[in-house]
Amino acid sequence: MRPLLRKIRKDSGAQILEFAVALPLLVIFLVGIYDFSQAFNTKEKLTFAAKDGARLGATQPTNDLSNAIPLSVVSIRDLVDADLLAAGINDCGLGPVTASTPMVWTATGTCPNSRTLTLTIDRGFSFSTVVAGAPEPVQIICTRVDITYPYQWHFNSAIRLLVPSSTFAAITLIDTAEVATNQE
Repeated sequence: MRPLLRKIRKDSGAQILEFAVALPLLVIFLVGIYDFSQAFNTKEKLTFAAKDGARLGATQPTNDLSNAIPLSVVSIRDLVDADLLAAGINDCGLGPVTASTPMVWTATGTCPNSRTLTLTIDRGFSFSTVVAGAPEPVQIICTRVDITYPYQWHFNSAIRLLVPSSTFAAITLIDTAEVATNQE
């Protein structure tokens, strides 16, 4: 009877120890999976906003592009900003559009993590393509919308379970760009 009691006492202590070791690792894995899925979801929302802006830009006239701040570019910026807010993404106080080079305008905003959200609108983006029967490549003029967003990882709160003094505060710049052929 005594050997059986000793065996029971030894096993119950091992189970508690295994649980104490496994639980923090399980929590870290779950938070990591959740955090990565949030980053992926943010990337998809940014891609949608950029695609929506490029499609709008492709339908806008190009006769106002000689203005310092074209109304067509402002409308693209406003649509992208509205898409970000509707998707639940912080627009970081996205500012007004400013000209950076001919045919390219940018708008920036400062996020809470002191990083910058950048929206770049290129109304004169072009590329060459070969068309069957054409003697030389054809130049296609497009609108390109590029969004660079600073994503703040939330993994630090979970990693502190294992290493209390850790300061994992990584920020990843998520960059997405979409192009649409100008209709005009």
